[in-house]
Amino acid sequence: MANIDIEVAGRRYSVACRDGEEEHLRSVAALVDRRARDAAAALGNLGESRQLLFTALMLADDIKDVQGGKELPPPPPDTRVAEALEALASRVEALAARAEARARP
Repeated sequence: MANIDIEVAGRRYSVACRDGEEEHLRSVAALVDRRARDAAAALGNLGESRQLLFTALMLADDIKDVQGGKELPPPPPDTRVAEALEALASRVEALAARAEARARP
């Protein structure tokens, strides 16, 4: 059994899972966290139990839509991925510029 830490609605939890399922658990925890933040943003300041109740209802609604054949809207873009790609692109451009400068006589 593996033990991992996840974060949902700003709180950290230590959760056990089978070995090899850590990444899957992190992935589904991220979905729950995103929906919990959506609930808080839409409904304002909620108590923790009501926020998680609305999170569960939104996720159940998503499941029902999928089971009914509806397509879910894509999740909002993760800005961390875009920022990481921009940083990587900047590094690649800098390396290319240095390589070009060294190649010039």
